[in-house]
Amino acid sequence: QVHLVESGGGLVQAGGSLRLACTASGTIFLIKTMGWYRQAPGKQRDLVATISHTGYTDYEDSVKGRFTISRDNAKNTVYLQMNSLEPEDTAVYYCNLKQGAAWMNYWGQGTQVTVSS
Repeated sequence: QVHLVESGGGLVQAGGSLRLACTASGTIFLIKTMGWYRQAPGKQRDLVATISHTGYTDYEDSVKGRFTISRDNAKNTVYLQMNSLEPEDTAVYYCNLKQGAAWMNYWGQGTQVTVSS
């Protein structure tokens, strides 16, 4: 099984920064993709950023240039550095891991990010 634990959410003023972290434990494969999704009230869960085992990154358009995803393979940890935060970034942020022959999805419990104007 896989267990994901997120940390780093909170309340910040517009223009501020936060850093999210997610550590995976359990049976973790070398070939995997980790990432962050977010869900605002009344909306669907959307991709924010992902990083593959090769280091390839992908970002949602609205966060490009403001957010940076990175990883520490030795710690099975993925980070999301969020700068120039906007009220529209307010959401619950979920860590995601995809791995295995069936490319199974695993999710963290979510961490709240609130950006005040």
